[in-house]
Amino acid sequence: MKKIMMIAAMMLLSVGAFAQNEVGQFTLKPMAGVNLATLTKTDDSKLRVGLAAGVEAEYGVAENFSLSLGALYSMQGVKFTEKGSGATLDVTYKLDYINIPVLANYYLFKGFAIKAGIQPAFKASAKVKAELSSGSASVKDSETLDGVKGFALSIPFGLSYEYESFVLDARYNLGVTKAFDAGDSKNSWFMFTLGYKFAL
Repeated sequence: MKKIMMIAAMMLLSVGAFAQNEVGQFTLKPMAGVNLATLTKTDDSKLRVGLAAGVEAEYGVAENFSLSLGALYSMQGVKFTEKGSGATLDVTYKLDYINIPVLANYYLFKGFAIKAGIQPAFKASAKVKAELSSGSASVKDSETLDGVKGFALSIPFGLSYEYESFVLDARYNLGVTKAFDAGDSKNSWFMFTLGYKFAL
């Protein structure tokens, strides 16, 4: 029994040895990737695929814990498709934000972190795009979408893996505030990015 406990303790110590984070070090991480976005409480909707890009700064608080702050341009929204009488109508709500993720990062082992935090956001643009297709012909139109709130709040959580300064990051962002002045729909999206981290 003592041997088993000693082996378990040694394994835990070895894991702790690999859970290294430079204490007191600032790093900067430019990053870019893709959003898979939707709005809650929307029937028969499809994901809007959009860009996520920006930069995050990270500060090492302890060997396995850090805090980060970022600024990301984030294309969100939702898509709808209606078919009938030989025609197809595609409607896309294009809601773009500047997101400010504030995250706590816990390193389980070298390079691998789980993270969660809070993310205020500010509307960059809001448009609705419609395309009506019938046979080989199509008609497109785009205009400003009214009634979109200028501020949004979400809760991001996910994980990341770093290898030789390259960082793969996957997050789910849960909307807390309503996206529109009317209705109860909230932003909801997955974000996948690739970044490059370097020390300042």
